[in-house]
Amino acid sequence: MTISQAAPPRQAVAAADICAVIVTYAPDLDLLARVVEAVRGQVGHVVVFDNGSPAADVAVRLHTLAGEGVSVIASPVNVGLGAALNRACEQARRIGVGHVMLMDQDSVLEAGMVETLATALAALRQQGPVAAVGPQFRDSRSGDLAPFIRLGFPINHKFYGGPGQYVPCDFLITSGSLIPLASLDRVGPMDESLFIDNIDMDWCFRATAAGLGLYGICDAQMQHSIGEQLRPSRIKRDGVIVHKPFRLYYIMRNRVLLYGRPHTSRVWVGQDLPRLILKLLSNGVFIAPRLVRLRFMLRGLWDGVRGRSGPMPPA
Repeated sequence: MTISQAAPPRQAVAAADICAVIVTYAPDLDLLARVVEAVRGQVGHVVVFDNGSPAADVAVRLHTLAGEGVSVIASPVNVGLGAALNRACEQARRIGVGHVMLMDQDSVLEAGMVETLATALAALRQQGPVAAVGPQFRDSRSGDLAPFIRLGFPINHKFYGGPGQYVPCDFLITSGSLIPLASLDRVGPMDESLFIDNIDMDWCFRATAAGLGLYGICDAQMQHSIGEQLRPSRIKRDGVIVHKPFRLYYIMRNRVLLYGRPHTSRVWVGQDLPRLILKLLSNGVFIAPRLVRLRFMLRGLWDGVRGRSGPMPPA
């Protein structure tokens, strides 16, 4: 693998041609205000899709954002992350832009991040087709820098890169990804049947299978957190990511669904199976409430084996 810096682009992607897409559900309103404030000066448009947040104060904040020029879509129910991203991207198309930047409700961009991504995207597209470029992020709780990933067996290869470097990778998280709408046309939209979790993994596998590149841009920086909690661990220096029990259902089910898809990397399947077992044991034995967590994971595995998708059915 070659980590490099592409030649300067003939013409960079203009900020006015980029729409930031932010999906929210029961957000921390103060943090959401920081997220919107950090991005709105870096792009031409902002779309917020709220996924059926129940609290009245969220509706009030969304109304305020709409009055400030943000395009707000308020869904009466939670339609899932995949559907929310697709509906928001459709709104971006109606606005008339050529690029979208997908964002989570807790991702705070550093100054100049979008311009750095846009410059890199334009430069890389001179060398070949590109599905997406993404920033390097620091965990907002631990301060640790996240690596870019190349799949390997038995374990993945992690690359941190350095100033000015572009890192070819096999996977980019949803948040912060800058995607040309032309790439979405070629790869296809997000898989709404997955509802939540592994949606970005599935899209990246499809992009790679279609011959499009994915790149991590080291100079593009943001703060972001994965999982609901980060607990100290004697085994992992940077702690253990802990998800709520209902999320474990989707994490387990969707990885099993991905195992059977033709575009999914066989290398990933081979090295993910042991990780599935470790997650099942760690959450079912060491993390309370153990029985509840185990029950959700087993339901997810069973539904994945049966090929069941969509929102989690009632118990």
